[in-house]
Amino acid sequence: MDSAEVVAIIGGMVAIAFVLWYFFGERERVAASAGAGGVQEIKITVRGGYSPDVIVVREHVPVRLNFYRDETASCSEQVIFQDFGISKHLPPFKTTSIEFTPDRAGEFTFMCGMSMMRGKLIVEPE
Repeated sequence: MDSAEVVAIIGGMVAIAFVLWYFFGERERVAASAGAGGVQEIKITVRGGYSPDVIVVREHVPVRLNFYRDETASCSEQVIFQDFGISKHLPPFKTTSIEFTPDRAGEFTFMCGMSMMRGKLIVEPE
């Protein structure tokens, strides 16, 4: 093996490690804060993904998720919480609120209409 092949192999291994970390690595969990009337509330920015993309809430307490769509890409024009039967259109450069009360604990995926952007809602038991 010459030095070019070694560099190519190391570069490939670094690229594979980055892809695995980016798609499967642990994400920062952000807890919704209690707002007016005890509603758990959090702002989520939509721009090539969801930020934050892991949200922690409490079971049986109303939740308000405020999605601000900061782009016009067609993939991000809808958000779906399949486990809760929620699908909402997100107009560009506006905030759209989704309100519901999680009736069960667990981890639930939310995604765009094309299933390319994903986030996780963690509902902790009472």
